[in-house]
Amino acid sequence: MNNYIQKVTEMLTRNSRISIIVNRTFTVVLGFYLFTTYISAQNSSDIPLPENLVQGYPRLYITNAEKKDLQKTIKKEAWAKNVLACLHDEVDEHVERHVSDSEWMVSRLQMYWKTKSTNIYINGVDYSHADGEAPVPTVRFTGSRNSATPYAKPKLEDIQPYMDDPRGLYLPNKTKEGHPFEWAEQSKTGNIIVSINEDIIGLARDAAFLYWLENDENFAKFAYDIFHTYIEGMSYRSEPIDLLNGHIQTLVGFTHFQVIHERALRDVSILYDFLHGYIEAKHPEHIEMYDKTIKRWTDQVIKNGVPQNNWNLHQANIILKAAMVLQDDENYEDKKGREYYINYILNVTSARQWSLSKFIDYGYDESNGVWNECPSYSLGVTSSLTEFIRDFDNTFDHNILPYTSVMSKAVKMMPQYLFPNNQIVAFGDSYYGPISTEAIGDMIRIAQKNGDDELEEDFTGLYRLFAKDNEQSGKNSGRKDKSISSFFAAKPLVLNPKYKQHDIKDYITQTFNAPSVSWHVQRMGTGTNGMMASLNGSLGNHMHANGINMELYGKGFVQGADPGKGANYLQPIYLEYYSQFPAHNTVMVDGASSYTEMLSYHGFDVLGEYPKSEQKDGFYEGITYSDVYFLEPETQSDQSRLVSIIKTGETTGYYIDVFRSKKQRKGDKFHDYYYHNLGQSMQVMDVGGNPLKLTESEEMAFAGGHLYALDYMWDKKSVKLEEDYQAEWKIDMPEGEDDVFMNLWMKGTEGREVFSIKSPPNKAFKNNHGLPYEVDEEPYLTFAARQHGPAWEKPFVSVYEPFTSAEGKSIEKISGFEDENGNTEFVGLNIIHKSGREDMVFSSGNHKKVNYKAMSSDATYTLVGIEKNGDWVVFIGNGKEVSAKGYTILASEIGNVVLELKQGEMLLNNEVPVSIRYKNLEKKFDTGTLRKIVIE
Repeated sequence: MNNYIQKVTEMLTRNSRISIIVNRTFTVVLGFYLFTTYISAQNSSDIPLPENLVQGYPRLYITNAEKKDLQKTIKKEAWAKNVLACLHDEVDEHVERHVSDSEWMVSRLQMYWKTKSTNIYINGVDYSHADGEAPVPTVRFTGSRNSATPYAKPKLEDIQPYMDDPRGLYLPNKTKEGHPFEWAEQSKTGNIIVSINEDIIGLARDAAFLYWLENDENFAKFAYDIFHTYIEGMSYRSEPIDLLNGHIQTLVGFTHFQVIHERALRDVSILYDFLHGYIEAKHPEHIEMYDKTIKRWTDQVIKNGVPQNNWNLHQANIILKAAMVLQDDENYEDKKGREYYINYILNVTSARQWSLSKFIDYGYDESNGVWNECPSYSLGVTSSLTEFIRDFDNTFDHNILPYTSVMSKAVKMMPQYLFPNNQIVAFGDSYYGPISTEAIGDMIRIAQKNGDDELEEDFTGLYRLFAKDNEQSGKNSGRKDKSISSFFAAKPLVLNPKYKQHDIKDYITQTFNAPSVSWHVQRMGTGTNGMMASLNGSLGNHMHANGINMELYGKGFVQGADPGKGANYLQPIYLEYYSQFPAHNTVMVDGASSYTEMLSYHGFDVLGEYPKSEQKDGFYEGITYSDVYFLEPETQSDQSRLVSIIKTGETTGYYIDVFRSKKQRKGDKFHDYYYHNLGQSMQVMDVGGNPLKLTESEEMAFAGGHLYALDYMWDKKSVKLEEDYQAEWKIDMPEGEDDVFMNLWMKGTEGREVFSIKSPPNKAFKNNHGLPYEVDEEPYLTFAARQHGPAWEKPFVSVYEPFTSAEGKSIEKISGFEDENGNTEFVGLNIIHKSGREDMVFSSGNHKKVNYKAMSSDATYTLVGIEKNGDWVVFIGNGKEVSAKGYTILASEIGNVVLELKQGEMLLNNEVPVSIRYKNLEKKFDTGTLRKIVIE
């Protein structure tokens, strides 16, 4: 083998002109040899293959034996008649025209009609050129990976027949008045080429189905002429070559820059499935070529792509459709048929296409069921996987759920993403909105099909929490989808009436930590008066460069919302603004904090939390906190963020946010704290409510060697001050509804400068968000505080209070205090409420004992809350010793402790062993959940 490699290598280097192409060919040949050697050495399949595969065609959605049942359904059900009528409405005119003009539709396929090119060349994400010549027209490659284009896709009747012109494509320019047609360079046309072909193939696919159903050969002829032209042209096409020899070479397919968008292969497979009987009868001589082309195309989807994220699943779905229309392995010389590709999806791992088992093991956290991407993508993968498992079971009568044990946990954890208004958290490339019930419904369907009563009861209880209106009696209430797949979609979900709704507390806990995606959430309550703070770092896929980012909930809205992705991933505003620090609620160092977005490896460490993640009972419910540490890699800065929720009443509560930041190597220029909040207006004021005298500023800008992101922000005004200050946002609701506010109080200090800023719109909200203004069109009102020099001993200390116009603020006054011993890494807050409650907050960055009046604390976080009626609570987060209200609490190790006096009874929750001293008494307590204790 080594001599063979040496000889081939010497041969490949003789001709420099063709060395690129030849070397790629050698790589494929050698790779295939090594790959087949690897496959033969693999262990037996982890997931058994289905047995008794259906023979004959069609087989993807339905078989010939089931045809009469479908025809009966169409006669009986109005929805089915409607779907059939819609298909005819779309296809009939084209089929009728094709009888007399068989070139009209075929000529509108985007092909290399004249040049018949076989070799495609790309410049990274853009089309470059093509060469080589086949004996027949070949399939044209799309224009760019970037879908953004000034050109629009023309109507079919406006497409030039046999369009293959050196000037490019003749398209309407949607940026010009009247949208005039003009010649467009192919690289500037986005995905118009592939989209036109998909539209035409879609018509052929539907015509093939109608032929199979109704046996009208005019539909078969229409479908076949398109299919044959396209597949024969594809049979001569080669893999595109990236002239830059970059990453895109590992992603590219035969029609698109990304193999996950080879939708044409999926639709061609469905078309082939329904048309196979016609081809066998009329054109059997081409079947070998068709199968070979589909296999080669499928191999390209396997060869390229991304295995470690949702791409792997998208690729598997494409591969499965193509595999199903192939013959059995034994009918091919290379033994690569239906079973080969099914086994590949389930059990074989190669460089860019992992087995289902490895994909699941890599992406899911077994301990909590979280998938390692941002929320929208995580939920999407879980839904796609349950759909895949359900479809696989329906297609092959083979349940693979037992081989994917984490899926039950993955579906059950989905509610942990929810804010109190039932919208998911939306960090990274996510959107706010409800969780889909599809994955839960899939689990019920799988359970019902396989007679698993326990599984069915488990997920029916969860389903009822989120889909009360979706319970159906078994009669179809109508289907929105008018494609052929709607005939074969799952029957309406019928819930077993004996399985009742579960308690939401079974699925949502006060704290939840997902270290695999660097996400920590703390929450209290549901609905308008619920509270929630979500922190995330940048660990996993589809993440942003955002440091320790925070989302805040208040009075029915995610007010401190993440901005979304803003645009597609290749647009400058996404790369330079939406995915960067200044777009988020975080702290940026020296105007330079940044790192790789998308697949990122920068998570935070959770140093403390209360209660423990996923704990459901046995704790004090009025206070939560988290303390996280982050190493900001660009400037090598230590960052610490302590966030706490304090619920002071049924409708009242507030957030504490203490953010410390400093460079490890000193030389700090400044640290910028950013906070963006929903609302049509924002005021920056002193503590008395008087507007601060802000003046225009150019300090926060790219100029000076800072991030481009800063130049996307405008109307910047600032003022320097040392006194405490506040900012307030107002969501101006329609007349008759209470306006909603967020008040931010921040402790002043030497070297502080505050800014009011207008930022690009928040793009994370879709329809039905309930906001009274076009949030995705209006500026996102932003407050920033700049600490000149390090911000560790002079941290950003904030109190956030959401409230409504009807209720008003519950906090009357906030002031700061210092350690009587002079600890410079300590901050204290005295918060007085209108109810008469008083809270004393201690926050230390160095675990040194601090004193204030009759209280002392050796803890990261201490809160002493005293009610007007004499009830009180001492909350200790990561502490060893605290004295307050005459009691001294000593812990044997750093930990969380809550001591509460309520209506004359003492309650204790201690996660570490403690001794409690009171007057001349001392009593020891082992760790325990919240319970009554007696000291005297």
